[in-house]
Amino acid sequence: MSFKEQQDFSKFGKHFQEKLVQIMFEDRPFCDQISEVLDIGFFELKYLQVFTGKLLNYKAKYDKHPSMEGMATILRSDLDAENEIVAKQTRDYFIRVKTNAYIEDEEYIKETSLDFCKKQKLKEALIKSANLLQKASFDQISDLINTALKLGTDNNYGYDFKLDFEERFLLKHRSPVTTGWPQIDKIVKGGLGSGELGVVIAPTGAGKSMALVHLGSMALMRGLQVVHYTLELGDTVVASRYDSCVTGYHLKDLFHVKEAIYEKIKNISGNLLVKEYPTKSVSVNSLRTHLQKLKSANVPIDMIIVDYADLLKPKASYKEKRLELETIYEELRGLAQEFKCPIWTASQTNRGGLNAEVITMESISEAFNKCFVADFIFTISRTIEDKNANTARMFVAKNRNGVDGLIFPMFMDTSNVKLEVLEPTGESIDDINKNAAKKQEESLREKYKKFKEKKNGTSN
Repeated sequence: MSFKEQQDFSKFGKHFQEKLVQIMFEDRPFCDQISEVLDIGFFELKYLQVFTGKLLNYKAKYDKHPSMEGMATILRSDLDAENEIVAKQTRDYFIRVKTNAYIEDEEYIKETSLDFCKKQKLKEALIKSANLLQKASFDQISDLINTALKLGTDNNYGYDFKLDFEERFLLKHRSPVTTGWPQIDKIVKGGLGSGELGVVIAPTGAGKSMALVHLGSMALMRGLQVVHYTLELGDTVVASRYDSCVTGYHLKDLFHVKEAIYEKIKNISGNLLVKEYPTKSVSVNSLRTHLQKLKSANVPIDMIIVDYADLLKPKASYKEKRLELETIYEELRGLAQEFKCPIWTASQTNRGGLNAEVITMESISEAFNKCFVADFIFTISRTIEDKNANTARMFVAKNRNGVDGLIFPMFMDTSNVKLEVLEPTGESIDDINKNAAKKQEESLREKYKKFKEKKNGTSN
């Protein structure tokens, strides 16, 4: 293939080029990086050339990236030089950019386009070097080649406190995924965000897995792609819980309403992949390998659920189990950042949390420090009375994006995976524990009274 045949992006197709321009518009560091090696003529479509030209001209003139509103103003008032068709195509493209928030193959597009542009610059340098070689201008040749090799390298110095001010106030920057609980979404700024780790803490049998299914279902019903790893339950068992959660049918009735379930789930725009692994058989790196395979197959990944992290295999053996668990949670947080999506997992409490009125982080099993890396942690406590009444308590133990220490009453019906967070009562942990102690005392007194009555022969 000749040099001329490779001078533009045409071989990558229209959609690739549209996505690339969108990434340049939304990702300032990447735009800075690729603009060193990009020629606008690489785009074969005129409206993409115009849009990119306006973007780069704005950056050159004002030394900053245009906002969404700023770009809208430019495209309304500064397209007079273009014919009507191109102007309309440019504006229509901008509308698509505003509505298309997610680009599933972003990293591939970045790498491929950068590689292409850098090779073009290197080819240009080599052609110029051939002419200089005849003049024996070796220093100039060296400078040309070295400059070409340095162009387009990572020049992201970090998040600029002043220049990037607006980003920290944009929900889109975090791309939060709703929990399905308005009260929780409010305090966590929309839900768990991209690259963040959320942890559900509860005793055995209190509803950790149910809570994770609920969180996955909320994402699924909003058109997102969920990857659910199960290390304790079978994949079909987990899938059945999703059936129940998204349709409202009781778990025990699923076999009798099979057709009705399918009619409901087939219209859900999101998708779910459940991957089953035996307990302690895989590490976080194994999950990474699986996720990379999905990505290579162009399977989008919007949310990852690991049920649950304590059952993963550590990458190395340590004398103390707590160190193994801490490492696992650190790796999960890194995985969330690598794949730019939220990860939800769970952890089991120690014996102190079995029948606690409110579970705090002191009740976390094995390693308290493993939750230091988490962005959001909530606990679920269910006494025997709670289980009989389909109630529970949620305690927000950690919230990197807002307030914590809040207690929310819950309705929890495990028969159809229905979990609702109710408005807080304003009770503190001390209030709840005092009331529990009072109820226990009253119960003991009543039992003693009945015992005495029976002993004295006065009982009926």
